[in-house]
Amino acid sequence: SLSVNTRLKWLVICFVCSTFFSTLKTGLLWLPGGIKLFTAFYTLGNNAALARACFLMGPMKQLKKMIETTRLLATIIMLLCFIFTLCAALWWHKRGLALLFCILQFLSMTWNSLSYNPHARGDCVPSCC
Repeated sequence: SLSVNTRLKWLVICFVCSTFFSTLKTGLLWLPGGIKLFTAFYTLGNNAALARACFLMGPMKQLKKMIETTRLLATIIMLLCFIFTLCAALWWHKRGLALLFCILQFLSMTWNSLSYNPHARGDCVPSCC
């Protein structure tokens, strides 16, 4: 029920936030104890990227698409990676595990994004590999 103008404004806001978090996280990784901030901003940036899609398509349409049978597993893995990334860094204090979950977060976001292109996961990616 959002107007096109409102959607575009929030799309730009989410894009700016996502870009800001992505830029900021890179510098934070190399600071002492920066892994906590890195993982937090990495996860926030990915969530802002998801929010962009919600404002572009509409929240309910985005949620419905995320739980379609072709995307459900990718969505669950992506959300678990968000949670485990933060747990590994903030509560378990496992730097290596946190970085592993960041990589898995990237891969799951990529896999989820590819699912919106009808032939990307089935044809393009396997042939590229």
